[in-house]
Amino acid sequence: MIITCCDSRVQVNSLFGAGPGEFFMHRNIANLVPPYEPDGLRHGTSAAIEYAVRYLKVSNLIVMGHSSCGGAKGCYDMCNGNNPDLDSKESFIGRWMEILMPGYERVKDKGDEETVTRELEKQTVVVSLENLMTFPFVRDAVSKDVLSIHGVWSNLASGEIEFYDADRDAFSIVSA
Repeated sequence: MIITCCDSRVQVNSLFGAGPGEFFMHRNIANLVPPYEPDGLRHGTSAAIEYAVRYLKVSNLIVMGHSSCGGAKGCYDMCNGNNPDLDSKESFIGRWMEILMPGYERVKDKGDEETVTRELEKQTVVVSLENLMTFPFVRDAVSKDVLSIHGVWSNLASGEIEFYDADRDAFSIVSA
């Protein structure tokens, strides 16, 4: 399974050299995974994860972020008061971007707007990986070694892919 952004520039099959049907794919704004919330409401991303892990029995789940992510920029703008519309409780985008708030808190002091936004793009992956582990069926599958979760970030301009190493809490480019 791959969870990636709905941005049409993210061409997962091309990046990984895969054909149609090789990935179970879920796309949403900023490739975010919400925390586990069994509240009886509608949860599209959570439903896709449950289906992939419990019924398709996927062995790998990849969260893939990317450069120039409008969702990450939206979160930056919302957090800095640059887009008051996103603060409105009626804003679906604003409520979705709240998922990324822990990531924003980690990177908000790392430099100028461009630097923080780039770091926030990578935090979409980190926060999503953290949230994946709040799902009991994901945590159980990982502990039984039947599921591995991975994080990657793609630079759309250069085509480079960086892999997230949770032990180091860092992304690094892997050469071909």
